[in-house]
Amino acid sequence: MKRAERQRRMSPQAVVHGICTLAAAWGVGVLILTAPGTAQEPVHVIPCKNGSADGYPCDRVDLLSRLSPRELGAADTILLNDVWGWTDPRTGGEYALVGRMDGVAFIDVTEPHLPRYLGSLAATAGSRITIWRDVKVFRDHAFIVAGGAGRHGMQVFDLRQLREVAEPRDFTPSAVYNGVEASINVAINAETGFAFLLTSTGGETCGGGAHIVDIGDPLDPVFAGCFAHPGTGRRLTGTTHDAQCVVYHGPDETYQGREICLSANETAISVADLTDKRNPNPIATAQYPGLGYAHQGWLTEDHRHFYSTDEMDEMTGTAERQRTLIWDVSDLDDPLLVKEYFAPVGGPEHNLHVRGDRLYVTDKRAGLRVLDIGDPENPVEAGYFDTTSPGADRTRFVGAWSVYPFFESGSVLVSSRTGGLFVVRPR
Repeated sequence: MKRAERQRRMSPQAVVHGICTLAAAWGVGVLILTAPGTAQEPVHVIPCKNGSADGYPCDRVDLLSRLSPRELGAADTILLNDVWGWTDPRTGGEYALVGRMDGVAFIDVTEPHLPRYLGSLAATAGSRITIWRDVKVFRDHAFIVAGGAGRHGMQVFDLRQLREVAEPRDFTPSAVYNGVEASINVAINAETGFAFLLTSTGGETCGGGAHIVDIGDPLDPVFAGCFAHPGTGRRLTGTTHDAQCVVYHGPDETYQGREICLSANETAISVADLTDKRNPNPIATAQYPGLGYAHQGWLTEDHRHFYSTDEMDEMTGTAERQRTLIWDVSDLDDPLLVKEYFAPVGGPEHNLHVRGDRLYVTDKRAGLRVLDIGDPENPVEAGYFDTTSPGADRTRFVGAWSVYPFFESGSVLVSSRTGGLFVVRPR
């Protein structure tokens, strides 16, 4: 095909993508305006240039947009917490679900440079404002819990309602599960259709471990069982702060095809087989030097390694800088700590997630760090984006709470307690 003919056939989207890619590579901002009546909206890229993007320190991570807590419907005294995402299977639209102390905000980030606030789902009536709110997604429904909130339960919200929103509105839950009153976190295994409510109070607390719920019918959750790993947690009752539960396909043949949960249990890492919800099988626990508070973790996609965070090791003086623990879990009966990765920054790490050969780690004082884990036991920093505004008091936890890196578009969501929602894109 001749060059002129190829140029005539190039779509406007291809032109926009090409210009934005070049702009990021050259380190310049670009605003693309299209002719009236065309489908394209203005696209504004704020590249990371000379260590900064719109005043935020960065390296190899570009800023696509930011919405402040106020722009997410929050009052001045309300801070943010968790973030998760939903991709509409019918339209391909991408949505951010951002936790606030008083509810959840919904944002259309399909055009990541032009995020659109759609409205909020308030916390359950009669529950308390709380710093802990967690949300996950299964079958186009959001499942929302809140820790220390009193009678909140697990809210269920049909996300398909977001498709036709023209103006921001207040939403109501599609269902509420009241088997527990409050839970700090919820983990969901999308392959099996079970939710695991963690560190719960009120109702069947399961010793603070996993309160297991069958969510096969999202609007009719049913209690399925309990699991608390004996001898773990600060009270030794099996309290689980956070977990990842998967249908295991790793190298340990004994457990292939089983539903395995790896959990951060305050004082230890827990490995358990929860295939039979009424007869769960604790497999192993593992501790590590300099333990402050075993907080959260995530498996590599081949289920051979597990990365975990300790929320309090810097505060207790057992680690001088942000530390990520690297576990070899190829033998689930004997998880082995093989490496400790120390970041160049000193803030406490919070949550992390793995996608492909990248590890995304949030820091409560320094924002997002991106690690190349092509060699899983020897991570290399591949970029960062500091969500803490210049001049902010870094002795407070004003950095990033969590990250969602699973959109096919490559957009990455980062929630900052005081800074708002950041939509970024690592190079």
